[in-house]
Amino acid sequence: MNSIMTKPPLARPTIAPRRSPRSFVAFATLARRRFSLSAHTPREILVPLLTPILFADVIAPALAKSIPATAGIDYLSFVAVGTIGLLVPLSCILGGIGMIVDRDSGAQRDLLAAPVRRSFMVLGNMSVAVIVSLFQVAALMIAAILRGATFADSVSGIAWAAAATLALAVAMHSVAEILAARISKQEEYVGVAPPVALLPWFFAGSFFPISALPAGLTVFAKVLPLTHALALMRYGLVDPRGVGLHDIWGMSNTTEMAFMSLAVVVAFAALMLRISIRVFTRSAVH
Repeated sequence: MNSIMTKPPLARPTIAPRRSPRSFVAFATLARRRFSLSAHTPREILVPLLTPILFADVIAPALAKSIPATAGIDYLSFVAVGTIGLLVPLSCILGGIGMIVDRDSGAQRDLLAAPVRRSFMVLGNMSVAVIVSLFQVAALMIAAILRGATFADSVSGIAWAAAATLALAVAMHSVAEILAARISKQEEYVGVAPPVALLPWFFAGSFFPISALPAGLTVFAKVLPLTHALALMRYGLVDPRGVGLHDIWGMSNTTEMAFMSLAVVVAFAALMLRISIRVFTRSAVH
């Protein structure tokens, strides 16, 4: 009787899964790297301040002589807050040029091969953009105060303005990430960046209340997240009556309108952040 001998199956070697670095360590490392690339010298932080400070400290005072007050608010203070709507988008959007350089000739390709979540790369870049934006806004406010602007110093007012500024910075950096992932050349990005950063500023009530615009443009301005952000900043710093919020919502409860506008800005920031992570992840595959 013949017996059939079968060889036992060879045990497959087990490969130990690659351990990814701890999330906080990875995020902190990526944030430090982005800071060293884009904000490690005073020039890179202060240069974006030149245009907004020029506007707030030279042009706005000149306009204030012919426009003493807007909606009962000193025009110099009114425009100084509106200038934040220029500074934050411009600073964040121009930061996208550095991301294109990093992608084409930097270490981004090596980082994509590392065991790190790709979303951390976006969040690391964003953290630096937000910190730089907040620093620039503080410098702008100090320059405006030295020029004669007056702002409220209540904790709640500063909290409203800081929340709006933070959400605006997150949103605009996310837009910069999307543009940098979709646009292949720096020259093309430079052509696209100014309209994205500047056009909403002209319609968002930066120079005058949106109620002064033609009816059609007023409706358009109410849709812009920047309009809600500036109305929140003014409510916290120079407009306790919430005139800008009333122009948007037309309600009587100022606090309720403030929360509604904050929800609009935060929702826009969350949406843009989600899209930017998705776009970055997909573009990194190609």
